[in-house]
Amino acid sequence: MTHRFPIRVYYEDTDLAGIVYYANYLKFIERARSEWVRELGIDQVEMKRDGFVFAVRRVEADYIAPAHYDDELVVESTMSENTGVRLIFRQEVKRGDLTLFTALVTVICMNASGAVARLPAAIRRSIH
Repeated sequence: MTHRFPIRVYYEDTDLAGIVYYANYLKFIERARSEWVRELGIDQVEMKRDGFVFAVRRVEADYIAPAHYDDELVVESTMSENTGVRLIFRQEVKRGDLTLFTALVTVICMNASGAVARLPAAIRRSIH
């Protein structure tokens, strides 16, 4: 399943050269993953109350082409691996058919003490 999340580039997203500042791509893909999880019916506030949180463990990123002010972009997110403890997402930021940025993001589940934990059963069922 590929989740699509639209983004418009605002002035605040750009650097002095008028292109999207590199760190903002990480914000874009984070928003996309958060919306994907929300659309699956996973309430991260409730999850935290139950003593679990998601945390990014690793990001491999490639910057391919620049985005500019007022561009309409789409973040496409696909889960490429689910071990029950670790989720790996492939995410692409696109302008039309042109891929501007790609990332491979490893997300883990942590318990209240900060240790890596198995995803709760209800969440595993939602993600399957």
